[in-house]
Amino acid sequence: MGEETLSETYPRLLRPYLLSIKLDSNSLIKDLVDNGEISLEDIDRICMEAEEAISLSADLSRMIGRYTISLGRISSLLVKHRGALEPPRPLIPAQTVDYTGIIIIASEELPVRGRRAKALAEPCLFPKIWDSDMNLIYERNMFESRDNPMVRYTLQENIFRPTPSGLDGELALMAGTNPLRIIAREVYGIHPTDLVIDHSDALKILSSENNRRLLREGRVILVLNNAQLQINITAP
Repeated sequence: MGEETLSETYPRLLRPYLLSIKLDSNSLIKDLVDNGEISLEDIDRICMEAEEAISLSADLSRMIGRYTISLGRISSLLVKHRGALEPPRPLIPAQTVDYTGIIIIASEELPVRGRRAKALAEPCLFPKIWDSDMNLIYERNMFESRDNPMVRYTLQENIFRPTPSGLDGELALMAGTNPLRIIAREVYGIHPTDLVIDHSDALKILSSENNRRLLREGRVILVLNNAQLQINITAP
């Protein structure tokens, strides 16, 4: 047999992991392929764009390959609306200030809405944000960009830095110098990817046109537990 080409290697190695990524609280990317919404050819093209880095283990016993894929490419296949939906406007707006970004902290186990259980929030491509009255505050049709993720995930340590905003450098560029920090109250969904925030915190976002714009532009950071964000996957 001849040597395997990159066009064969990358899809073979990476396709299973892309297919297993959570799309939202109900489904995986695999479900979209099964439903015919995107094709395996789409997935393989994204695999071919992977950046590879090879390193040796400290004891020189193993060679380690790391592959980086922009999940924004998957999002761009799925965000098809031409204009973002407006978040709901409160009948009685609350007094608030104009913030430069939105940070929702969900780094600890939280109650699961509708169940007698607790769980760590899990990452997905299109999480929803609800308020404590179960009004939908943010979902993918409220986000206007096809080229960027609708939220940015990070660890708690990156939002308590000795900088003017308290944020790590890259996050500060996105969320600015005066972000709104919110503590998530619950998680929600078959997969616990959706966050529930207090109604009063939701009003701080929805009562200001500036803060509503932050949702449209995806200036939203979700802080999850380290165990959910740092997962090493070994190819079969």
